[in-house]
Amino acid sequence: MTAKDIKHPLRGIRNPLLPAVLALFAFSVNAQDDETLTKQVELEQAPAPGPEGYHQPPSLDDIPEGPFGDSVRSGWQAFVNTRQHPEAKRFVGNKQNCGNCHLASGLAANSAPMWGAWGIYPKYRGKNDHVNTMDERIRGCFTYSMNAGGSEAGGPPEPDSQVLKDMQAFFFWSAKGAPIGENLPGRGYAAVPKPENEISVSRGEEVYQDQCAVCHGNDGSGKFADDGRQIFPPLWGAGAYNWGAGMHRINTAAAFIKYNMPLGKASPVEKEAALTDQQAWDVAAFINSHERPQDPRWEGSKASTDEKWHTHQCLYNETVRGHTLGDGAG
Repeated sequence: MTAKDIKHPLRGIRNPLLPAVLALFAFSVNAQDDETLTKQVELEQAPAPGPEGYHQPPSLDDIPEGPFGDSVRSGWQAFVNTRQHPEAKRFVGNKQNCGNCHLASGLAANSAPMWGAWGIYPKYRGKNDHVNTMDERIRGCFTYSMNAGGSEAGGPPEPDSQVLKDMQAFFFWSAKGAPIGENLPGRGYAAVPKPENEISVSRGEEVYQDQCAVCHGNDGSGKFADDGRQIFPPLWGAGAYNWGAGMHRINTAAAFIKYNMPLGKASPVEKEAALTDQQAWDVAAFINSHERPQDPRWEGSKASTDEKWHTHQCLYNETVRGHTLGDGAG
């Protein structure tokens, strides 16, 4: 049993848009910055930092007073403690916070920092095949990573709502002094090459029990304080990100895990890792070999949803431990 695309990298070639998508990705790595904006090319991997290092966001202590500062502080709270924020919590349908996938309050280089994302929107996203604003991008994160369909509100925040304005104020503030329209060093996650050996769920389980279970639990359900505040997030089950979230992709999860986990043993900024590339890919496969909330883009069956939305490195509609994944966890 292997992940999709490990043996079949062009799985899903039935999609008539694929040649055009591949052509976009084939653009020269030497393309000028303006081509990223005018031709809507997907961004290349973030460049290595120069002598000046990574962008340095302002200190949280320097958030100004007044209406703008109040908005920044509210956006920061919504990002870090999404499940407790008085407005944002209405749109959370699982047990996640936004900051789970963006360490150090979304400010750490190579941990998908928000200062790296702010200046490249609006931008084209292959996931929904159109140009997204930052407002829409955050709504997508609520839809998938926060499983907003299962929330009190039944979906993500409305466009241009106050909670989205506040979160964007925080992102804007964190990017103070950063250039606009550039693929900044430290943006996103540092890519981890696919290992030469086949990805192994069983080996990944060994890594999980040795390195991850102490925080996330043997059953992947995470840990919470008595008042419900999250200590460590769930990684599968009803409290986890759903089958449409980017983190369900094995390559994305491996990139996050490699330089961010285990917490305290790895450093995204210094690109220091406690796990090998093989271990990162294996444990990513193990984590994503469990059920989680259904993909909001459900097409009526696992097979049709798989064909349309899961032509990437994931285990949706694959059989693991005798179970074909994709039923969803509720």
